[in-house]
Amino acid sequence: MRILITNDDGIAAPGLSVLHEIATEIAGPGGEVWTVAPAFEQSGVGHCISYARPAMVQELDPRRFAVEGSPADCVLAALFDILPGRPDLLLSGVNRGNNAAENVLYSGTVGGAMEGALQHVRSIALSQYFGPENAQLDDPFEAARATGVETVRRLIERATWDSEDYRLFYNVNFPPLPAAEVRGRKVTHQGWRQDSGHGMTPHVSPSGRRFLYVTGGPQQTPTAAGTDAAAALDGYVAITPMRADLTAHDLVTSLAERLE
Repeated sequence: MRILITNDDGIAAPGLSVLHEIATEIAGPGGEVWTVAPAFEQSGVGHCISYARPAMVQELDPRRFAVEGSPADCVLAALFDILPGRPDLLLSGVNRGNNAAENVLYSGTVGGAMEGALQHVRSIALSQYFGPENAQLDDPFEAARATGVETVRRLIERATWDSEDYRLFYNVNFPPLPAAEVRGRKVTHQGWRQDSGHGMTPHVSPSGRRFLYVTGGPQQTPTAAGTDAAAALDGYVAITPMRADLTAHDLVTSLAERLE
């Protein structure tokens, strides 16, 4: 099996090393793991592409490349320039921090998996939730490292992989716990954290220049039952099936009746 891995935390991120271990075990002795990741951190870039400027590519080691661009740029670079053939699987992560609830909409980790799905490659985004019970561990990625291989294998073997125009991909969030306390896996919906969105805080530098810093809300806020953040905070690996299609399908018929 040929596996492509990427992330949004950058080529030197510890979570990418965890993902490489997961991918290597899944690929097997005769498989290949190709790393094509951003040269610098790209957290929060979502599914953006560097449409207005070129993205420089540098080979760091065999099958290991850094791209001066977004995770989606990395996927495109891999598929159309770097890899010798199509990958069988794309894994994006393991992100340092959750990509549940509204975070999904900003996540470069999810953006990389989304681009893979749009290019008709089976794709999975993986993120490690952080909280008081794992943030200070010697290995805060312990839950992802211990359960990642089995989670990905189950998705490969048992999940739906369709051939729709907007193909399915999967968003995985590992719980903020030591590995021994993970309770299992749950399939979830994307949640919504009440009163926990992003904002802006102004700061003035010593030189008098004004800067605005993006701020986020508390990440331990639970979401509704059956959703990603709720499951992860309850100790489960949360698995959410997703598509890039943003249509509100439940409203199309009623809106047509009112407007057409």
